[in-house]
Amino acid sequence: MLYQCDLTLHDNVFFATREMGTLFETEKYLHNWALSYALFEGLHLNRPYRLQGEYAQKPSYLDSSHEQSLHPLNEAGIYVFPAEPLQWAYQVNTFKAAQVHYYGKSKQFGDKGADRNYPVNFGRAKELAVGSTYRTYIAATDLTALPAWMQQQDDDKRRTWIRLGKWAAKIHIQATPITGLKTVSGTFICRHPLNPLDLAPSTRLLIYNRVVMPPVSLVSQAQLEGEYWRLPNDTCLPIGSHYGARYVAKAS
Repeated sequence: MLYQCDLTLHDNVFFATREMGTLFETEKYLHNWALSYALFEGLHLNRPYRLQGEYAQKPSYLDSSHEQSLHPLNEAGIYVFPAEPLQWAYQVNTFKAAQVHYYGKSKQFGDKGADRNYPVNFGRAKELAVGSTYRTYIAATDLTALPAWMQQQDDDKRRTWIRLGKWAAKIHIQATPITGLKTVSGTFICRHPLNPLDLAPSTRLLIYNRVVMPPVSLVSQAQLEGEYWRLPNDTCLPIGSHYGARYVAKAS
């Protein structure tokens, strides 16, 4: 089963995709790993809060032995694609920043100007604005592994709210099952963003535009070769994607 999920931002969404001095910029795409945690935390995924210990500040997305891994979604037969922006806008907010040498402007941050009516040390966050809309797709081999709200028969009930981003922004999501899928094999163009680490080893990535963002850069407008789904709206999605597919194949 493949679901089309439409997302609407009801809060500003912020990720520190790029840090340029005191400007922190959010990429317009939504990463599929972040969406996976937002959608399935508490059902299939754990995300405990750690300040110290062996796994503190250590990425563990693809480490199957770690409790924060995305591996349980592979076992459940679920995969979330990155989200494509349909309509988006930005809002730049100013916030007070700490006096640290990390910003490279320590001389300008101190000294004179402290008597002015605004913070001497400040930063700016470029955030995705309220009202922006996105679209993603969720593939599932076992419908019983999906959340209860997605298993509803009534389209009006197949919707929910999730929290996403550094500020835990509120996002409305509505899922619609896709019928009339066609399975095709050959060379195709996928206009939907993809995570190259999640592509099946049998899928060849030929040409693409790179979207640089942590923790793994995405690709857009990609030309691929392999098996794919052709949706009724002519969107093409590669078959067999799962978390860390390329990473695990390369490591083994």
